[in-house]
Amino acid sequence: MDKLSSRARSSASSQTVWPPWKDHCVLSKEQKEQATARHARGAYFTPEPVAAFMAQWALQAPASKVLEPSCGDAQFLQAIHHELGARHGQTQLLGYELHEPTVAQARQRLAEQSINAKIRQADFFDIQGTGDMDVVIGNPPYVRYQLHRGADRQRSRLAAKNAGVELNELASIWAAFVVHATSFLAPGGRMALVLPAELMFVNYAGVVRAMLLERFATVNLAVFEQRLFADAQEEVVLLLAEGYQQGPSEHFNLHQFRNAQDLAQLGSGTRHVPERAADRWTGSLVGLEAQGILAAANAGGHFAILKSWGETSLGAVTGNNKWFTLTEQQVRELALDTQDLIRISPPGSRHLRGLELDQPGWERLRDHGAATYLFRPAGAPSAAGERLVATGELANVDQAYKCRVRSPWWRVPVLSVPDLFMTYMNADTPRLTTNEAQVHHINSIHGVYLGADARELGRELLPLASLNTLTMLGAEMVGRSYGGGILKLEPREADVLPVPSIAMVQQHAEALRGIKPVVRGLLAAGKKQEATEMVDGIVLERMLALNQDAVQTIRAARTNMLERRKARGKAVKG
Repeated sequence: MDKLSSRARSSASSQTVWPPWKDHCVLSKEQKEQATARHARGAYFTPEPVAAFMAQWALQAPASKVLEPSCGDAQFLQAIHHELGARHGQTQLLGYELHEPTVAQARQRLAEQSINAKIRQADFFDIQGTGDMDVVIGNPPYVRYQLHRGADRQRSRLAAKNAGVELNELASIWAAFVVHATSFLAPGGRMALVLPAELMFVNYAGVVRAMLLERFATVNLAVFEQRLFADAQEEVVLLLAEGYQQGPSEHFNLHQFRNAQDLAQLGSGTRHVPERAADRWTGSLVGLEAQGILAAANAGGHFAILKSWGETSLGAVTGNNKWFTLTEQQVRELALDTQDLIRISPPGSRHLRGLELDQPGWERLRDHGAATYLFRPAGAPSAAGERLVATGELANVDQAYKCRVRSPWWRVPVLSVPDLFMTYMNADTPRLTTNEAQVHHINSIHGVYLGADARELGRELLPLASLNTLTMLGAEMVGRSYGGGILKLEPREADVLPVPSIAMVQQHAEALRGIKPVVRGLLAAGKKQEATEMVDGIVLERMLALNQDAVQTIRAARTNMLERRKARGKAVKG
C-alpha cells in the first residue's frame, strides 16, 4: 500500500465511496481489496446516479469549458461527457488531481472510453483562478480542520482569501475549495458540488453561505432523508448554484429527496429567505407553516431565546475525565480529604432526564457507583491528594494538553454552581434540569446561569415549560446533527434555543405548577411523550392559543426533523 502525504490524502479523499445499491449485491475478493486500498489512502468515489444528475443539471445551459477540481478518477467528467452526447467535441473538459497514481488511473479510464479530457497533476490551491469555466463540478475533499493544518491550511486559506473570502482557523478544507472554485467560473457560470451538510449549519461556513447568496443569481440545495454514503459518517448535500456574478440573491431554494434513487428533475423547491446572508440554513428543513408559528411566537413575546433567561456555559474541562472524576469507593480507598474534592453531576447525562437533580437523587447516583466527585483541591492537596498527584504524573496525566497548559496541572478551572443543567449530546432532544443538589458540572453537560430577575422562576418552572414540542422543534433547527443521528448544541447554539418567555411563564405559573407533579411522575416512568403532551396543553394551547391543527403541524414538523436526523444516522446496508 502506498503511503501518501497529508496533502495527498486530503486530495484523494475528494470523492466518497458509494457501495452497491442493491442489498443482495456481493463484492468479489478483488473488489473488496480495491475498496480497502482506496479507504486506506482516503480515496472515495461518488455514486453514478448523483454524478449523472449533477451533470444533467450543469449542462442545461451551453458549456464550452468544464472543470472538475480534485477529480479523483474523473467520474464527473465522464458524466459530463455522457450527458453531452453528440456535443462532446464542442466542450473542453479539464480536471486537477494531486495524487499521482489516481491521475494515471483517470487518464487510462478516460482513454478507454475515448473521452477527450485533460487531467493535470496539481494541488488545486496552487492554481490561479482562470475566470473562464462555464461549469465547475465535483466532490471536494472533506478533511476536518484537525487534520488540515500547517502549510496546507495556510495555502487553502490564502486561496480563499484571494477569492475574496476570509476563512477562520476552524474551517475544513471543503470550504476553501468552494470559495476558490468560484474564481474559475466565467460570468453566468454554474457550480455543482457534493458538500458536507456542514454547509448548512456550522459557524465557520457562514461566510461561504453569504458568498453564495452574494455572487450567484440562484442557489439550490438538495438534501436527503437517508444518508447517502454508507461508510462515511458525514451527511451530504448537493449545492447547485447558477448565474455567477449575477447576484445577489436574497433566498435559496431547498429540494428534499429521500435518497439518490429519487433524484429526477430538480423542480422549483421551497424558497427560503435567511434574515442575514450568513445565517444557518437548517431551519429551511422545517415546513413554512411551522416556521410561521415559531416566528409569530417569538414576535409576539410568547417565546424568546434561552439567553433571555441567562447564560449557558461549558462545564469544566479536566483534560482526563477518567482520572479526575472519582466514585465514593475510590475516594475512600485513596483516603482523600474533603478539601481535595468538589461534588459534581457525574459524567454523561442519562441521569438528567427529569425536571431536577436533587440531593437524594445525587446521593443515589453516588451510592450506585457513579463518579460524583472531582479531584480539585482549592489549595494545597492533602497528603493523600499529593500521593494521587504523584501517581498521575507517573501515568503522564499531566502531559495531556489541558493539564500541561495550566499550573498546577491538577487544579481544574471550575465555574460557580449553575442554576440548571442542559444536555448537549442528544439522541432525542436537549433537556433542562434544575440543579437542586447544588453540584458543579464537567464538560459532558452545560450549565445555565439564570439572571437575577429570573432565577427563582426559572429554577422552578423553566425545565418544565421547555418540555414542549415547539422548543423541541427549535432545537432541531438551531442544533447540529452528527454521525449516529446525535443532536448537539454548543453554548452559542443553546443561547438561541426558543423557549417560553419569562413573561409567559410568569403569567401561566399556576397552571404549570399544577401539572408539575404529574409530569415528574411521567418522566420517572419513562413516559416522555405523555409528559410533553401535557406541557403542550399549557404552552401551545394556552400560551400560544394554537388550535389542534396548528399543534399537530408543530408535532408533525418536529417528528419529521427527528426522523430525518435518525435516518441520516443509520448506515445504508450494502
